[in-house]
Amino acid sequence: MLRTGIALLAIACAAPAFAHPHVFAEARLDVNVDDQGNIASLHHVWRFDDLFSSTVLVEFDKNQDLALSQEELDEVAGVVHASLADFNYFQLVTRDGKDVAMEAPDRLIADFVDNQLIILFESKPEAPLALDGKISLGVYDPTFYTAIDFIEDSYMTVNNLPAGCTQSVVRPDPDEALAQNQQTLTEAFFEDPTGNDMSKIFATRLEIACNKDS
Repeated sequence: MLRTGIALLAIACAAPAFAHPHVFAEARLDVNVDDQGNIASLHHVWRFDDLFSSTVLVEFDKNQDLALSQEELDEVAGVVHASLADFNYFQLVTRDGKDVAMEAPDRLIADFVDNQLIILFESKPEAPLALDGKISLGVYDPTFYTAIDFIEDSYMTVNNLPAGCTQSVVRPDPDEALAQNQQTLTEAFFEDPTGNDMSKIFATRLEIACNKDS
């Protein structure tokens, strides 16, 4: 039987619709660009809220010493890795509005600092992702169960951004997002938001645009 802590991330889609998130995390995203002007990798860091972190501690602290050993942290990372596989690890990556296929990370790293669970991982596009057109990157949970947000704009960065390219952090206004997508927000969406992928319209995202003539 899946545990009640981290396993909630895995069973969220099978649960009844939730009106608001139950798990919260602060995120950092570093986008790494190679010398050919392709996005080479995304480096994610998530710091989870105290309540969820304490649940993880209780669930995985086998020797009950109120700490997580490296072995216990590795188990946490393994459970999260398996749980998020069906959700593309909560990644939002698009080019000109179309989803970009991402390789699954080989592994996740878990840490426990100041009584908070931290998850780190790196992912890569399946095919070379040139800085061409408008590229959007972010994090969102399609089930609405987990709210992962970037508290400061500086928590979303691009390393080795080529000349002629710009980066900006977009924080959608909920009312504007609803108005712009009203044709796709059907009655079924509001009856069961966990059954669709529309939560991405509310996600904070990093947008990269490049001038091809530069």
